[in-house]
Amino acid sequence: MTMIPPLVDLNADLGEGFGRWRLTDDEQLLSVVTSANVACGFHAGDAPTMRRVCALAAERGVRIGAQVSYRDLAGFGRRTMDVPPDELAAEVAYQIGALEVFARAAGSRVAYVKPHGALYNRVVHDEEQAAAVVEGVRLAGGLLAVLGLPGSRLLARAAKAGLPVVSEAFADRAYTSRATLVPRGQEGAVITHPDAVVERSLSLARTGTVIAATGESVEVRARSLCLHGDTPGAAALARRVRAELEGAGVRVEAFA
Repeated sequence: MTMIPPLVDLNADLGEGFGRWRLTDDEQLLSVVTSANVACGFHAGDAPTMRRVCALAAERGVRIGAQVSYRDLAGFGRRTMDVPPDELAAEVAYQIGALEVFARAAGSRVAYVKPHGALYNRVVHDEEQAAAVVEGVRLAGGLLAVLGLPGSRLLARAAKAGLPVVSEAFADRAYTSRATLVPRGQEGAVITHPDAVVERSLSLARTGTVIAATGESVEVRARSLCLHGDTPGAAALARRVRAELEGAGVRVEAFA
């Protein structure tokens, strides 16, 4: 019997700059990843940055995703905010629409939506905020895929609304025993050693498991693997991760 090799998408957060300030090495990362989560102006990003990243992504055949956030430039979208559901839905749709202009101009389109930072973590458990994000995606039009944490309220709500859902895992973030992300404020929440990131990437792609911060193996079945673009040496690490995955027989392909 022919064995089907594991299949994984590599995504990264890109376009995280503003004006003359740039955080992510967009050009280098876009030569490695298959999906680009592009900041839409609320936690980072501005119109020229969005236009530039969309053009590069389209040129290299990388799928474009809208990385939507709370309106929090000062806190990089990582501060918890209480935003009324109607307002959040409108702001999610607004961000998607802004990015779609530049994706279309580049000859591509927005293929999926992924929340960022505090919003990402909030919609894992918060039914109301998850519903608002899904409403915003629907307001933007089309059947956009929703990328999020396996078992999250966001993915459950999106599936119920008839949207394609894609689960993701993080090679460079620590997990709890319940397969949720360790909060960034806790020690060890971010995995920085390249060997550890590579080892975790291979485990997630091939077995759907990862070692939690508490030492036990937890199941994290995911179609997409996220590599953060704002960590030092992110592009070189991403190249190594992709090479190791492909060397181990893992197919690296976009999900959308």
